[in-house]
Amino acid sequence: MNNISIFLILIVFALNANSQGIIQLENTVKTLNDVKVGADRTAEYLPLLKGKSVAVVANQSSNIKNTHLVDSLISLGVSIKKVFCPEHGFRGTVDAGEKVVTTKDPKTGLTIISLYGKNNKKPKPEDLKNIDVVIFDIQDVGVRFYTYLSTLHYVMEACAENKKKLILLDRPNPNGYYVDGPIMEDAYKSFLGLHPVPIVYGMTIGEYAQMVNGEGWLKNAEKCDLKVITIVGYEHKDLYELPVRPSPNLPNMPSVYLYPSLGLFEGTIVSVGRGTELPFQVIGHPTLQKTNYQFTPKPMAGATEPKYKGLVCHGYNLVNFGAEYLKEYGKIYLYWLMGTYENTPDKTTFFDENFNYHAGNATLQKQIKDGVTEDEIHKSWLEGIKKFKLTRKKYLLYKDFE
Repeated sequence: MNNISIFLILIVFALNANSQGIIQLENTVKTLNDVKVGADRTAEYLPLLKGKSVAVVANQSSNIKNTHLVDSLISLGVSIKKVFCPEHGFRGTVDAGEKVVTTKDPKTGLTIISLYGKNNKKPKPEDLKNIDVVIFDIQDVGVRFYTYLSTLHYVMEACAENKKKLILLDRPNPNGYYVDGPIMEDAYKSFLGLHPVPIVYGMTIGEYAQMVNGEGWLKNAEKCDLKVITIVGYEHKDLYELPVRPSPNLPNMPSVYLYPSLGLFEGTIVSVGRGTELPFQVIGHPTLQKTNYQFTPKPMAGATEPKYKGLVCHGYNLVNFGAEYLKEYGKIYLYWLMGTYENTPDKTTFFDENFNYHAGNATLQKQIKDGVTEDEIHKSWLEGIKKFKLTRKKYLLYKDFE
């Protein structure tokens, strides 16, 4: 996609945004140097760990000043007994959807228990038997189908059932500056989404945990003994530049900003660039027509068996779109999803069984097939978003963007 194409698309989007009441944002870009994340505020939570047996839920994003949280806490004398890890593993190198196995951390010798897989999404009672406190510290990206949220849910549920305290070390949400998307319906609950929230919910993971507790979304409406260690210097209007990639295929900020829109392609035949240097920044398929970009997926770290490995995929490069436009407007962008559907020769195979679970309903797929305009699709979400924002407001810990 050339610069002229981007310019024209931005003009069209700006007009559509105004018609939908979407306001151009005036956000402040912040980095780790501008805020103090929960993990850094050791004075707030170390006293709660004194003399306690501790388990940590963590991955490669769990750091205190460039040192892994687990290593830091051990050096501070905290008695860590075991570590739980989500999708992509403790060091964040496992492919999306790949089985994460229980193992030992070679550096510390600690047992690493996987919380990703068919039968091990939730800590078992025996895993928590001799644990007093669980610490949760994972960088989220603010998108419903990003599975760290489901890991949070099941950890909270296990803590509630086994009467364990959960200390959540909060981190900024890089997509926390807007709310958009259809509300997930109960019929489509899965590990890709467990709660009635829109695709982009505009909350930090700490705020989200408070909502899960407060709205009674845990099994039997149990309450988790939850303590959130908040962030200093963060507001929801802030654009937070992640210091560490949150997962293997979100390597930079353009990919993080594009993820709410391009993540929907995970339920289609279209490649989102896994197996290239630009995952979640390019889209393509071997049979797509009327395109101006191509790529060939190949095995690499984080994508050892990428979709269409070795085949030329025709599509679009959206790097500049993610870097330039998405900082100015908060919106899920459906143009590419609708356009690639129209340009696919065999439309009957375009969507797969996972699409509705990503969308959270069966309506979006039907709207696209029926040729409903993007403007009308967005309007169909507004009532649900309005109701959700009333719920969301009760649990916010930081100044809102509105």
